[in-house]
Amino acid sequence: MYSNLRITGLASGIDTEEMIKTLMSAERVKVDRVEQDRQILLWRQEIYNNLNKDFANFILNTRKMFGLTTVSINGTFLPNSYQNLSWVKKATSSDEKVATVSTTASALEGIYSVEVVQLAEGVSLASGKKINGDTNLKEMLGLNSEETIEFTINGKKFVIGNLKKDEDGNIIDDRVGPVYDENGEIIDYEAAFIDGDLANIKLSNVVRLINNAKIKDKEGNETSLGVRASYDAGIDRFFLQTTGTGAEAKIEFEASGVGAQFIHALQFSGTSVVEDADGKVVSISYSNQGKDAIINFNGAEGITSSTNRFTVNGITIDINKKEDFSITVSTDVDAIYEKIVEFVDQYNELVEKVHKLLNEKVYRNYPPLTSEQKKAMEKSDIELWEEKAKSGLLRNDSIIQTTMQNVRQSLYEISAGIGGSYKFITEIGISTPKYARGSAGGKLVIDEKKLKDAIAKDPEGVLELLFKESNPDVVETINGKEVKQIGGLVTRIYDNLIVGMEEIIKKSGTGDNADLYRGVKFNILLDFVSEYGSISMLDKDILQYSRKIDDLNKMLIQKENDYYIKFAAMEKAIGRMNQQSMWLMQQFSG
Repeated sequence: MYSNLRITGLASGIDTEEMIKTLMSAERVKVDRVEQDRQILLWRQEIYNNLNKDFANFILNTRKMFGLTTVSINGTFLPNSYQNLSWVKKATSSDEKVATVSTTASALEGIYSVEVVQLAEGVSLASGKKINGDTNLKEMLGLNSEETIEFTINGKKFVIGNLKKDEDGNIIDDRVGPVYDENGEIIDYEAAFIDGDLANIKLSNVVRLINNAKIKDKEGNETSLGVRASYDAGIDRFFLQTTGTGAEAKIEFEASGVGAQFIHALQFSGTSVVEDADGKVVSISYSNQGKDAIINFNGAEGITSSTNRFTVNGITIDINKKEDFSITVSTDVDAIYEKIVEFVDQYNELVEKVHKLLNEKVYRNYPPLTSEQKKAMEKSDIELWEEKAKSGLLRNDSIIQTTMQNVRQSLYEISAGIGGSYKFITEIGISTPKYARGSAGGKLVIDEKKLKDAIAKDPEGVLELLFKESNPDVVETINGKEVKQIGGLVTRIYDNLIVGMEEIIKKSGTGDNADLYRGVKFNILLDFVSEYGSISMLDKDILQYSRKIDDLNKMLIQKENDYYIKFAAMEKAIGRMNQQSMWLMQQFSG
């Protein structure tokens, strides 16, 4: 327990503990230098990752702002064509009480007449009068609690009541087995059922049963029953209605015996009822289907939809009433201009940020603080010191410089595949400012009048010049040179930034931003994983420094132990000498 206890200086009177501490401080300088070098790499990695995060957020935010991304069911961002953008064209309904409209960039400008022939309808049924449904099914129908209710809705069989079971309590009732069609083929694999006495079952249980029911096809795939049930105890009425509209929406049910009595007790109108000689209901059936909406659009007759929403020639129409109306489609010059301005503002902010990073002043007299130095400083002083220590760590960085240089060069490049009125961004009023010493190169400026005039003249041409997708397989000869389809201005900026992001990832890794980067490009980490094994160049360097620090710390421990051994030997020798001196003094005094 006390094997490491050291008592020094007893013979010599020297404070060997302090002396060894002073000697080890000198030795510790080697470790401090390596730790400082590693800290610089960690800071550099952090700054790289923050910049890459800025690149990713710029791309994702501006894509979202433009509407160039849509969200899939699982939350993944997927690309959307610029031809489907909803803010390019403006659609106006002559009467928004009759219909509301919206449009995309693909819609042609003009005035369109719409005749509403028929609105889409579903099917609904409701109890015509009170049904005494706030009790259990036994009391509601006046039945024996042991009886069972059977009926089908849209081909789905429902069984409610006591089911047959074996001695172990397992259901063996044939009524809940496979459901067959008229040809003897299975159309459903299990009836929806409630097992129990009717005295313990209420309409609310039946409602849940119907609403949770699914229909299975021959392959076992589940599809919706297409019907929703509800019971309002306040007014004592039962409701059935289709979940959708259109000719495919339907309610079909049939029942016999006790099941027919149950359906009849719900007081639906329009049912076909068969009674026996005593007036007792022996069977009941009902069948009805919805209607498709029908419109005539600018002379094109008989256009149908299962809902009251139509999309025709890039125009989306939501119909509310059966009346005629007209639609006016025009280019929304202001909306296009504002979107471009917003993009340019965010782009210029990014360029300015990168410019400052590449030109930060280097403070060579502010190395990373050692742990001992931090102990002697206030927290605020440490923060100010480290702010200067981090400054300039990516000054004139080759990866970042190359990325931004490629972005700047791409601004004035020409692309194949652009067939509109404009080939260069200067033709639509977008350019870069004149060079000024110390300013960030590559920013964009907008000539408002020239851009708005260009939009009004050829909106499709402006969009194509900005958003045309890149496709290196498309090559054209322009002005005697072979030119590839590198895409529009926005596309080129994105593509060059993504290339830079991939290089930064190889250099510094992903940090905590892997999912963010995949949102920019789903396979952006492919090379990093396959070629680098997900270990960046900086990760490798940092690991080497960490191992070197471990080795140096082991050497320090050994060195400290050596000092203690030597001082202990010195103390032992001095102790022996003191003993000999005392013996000699005793001899002389004797």
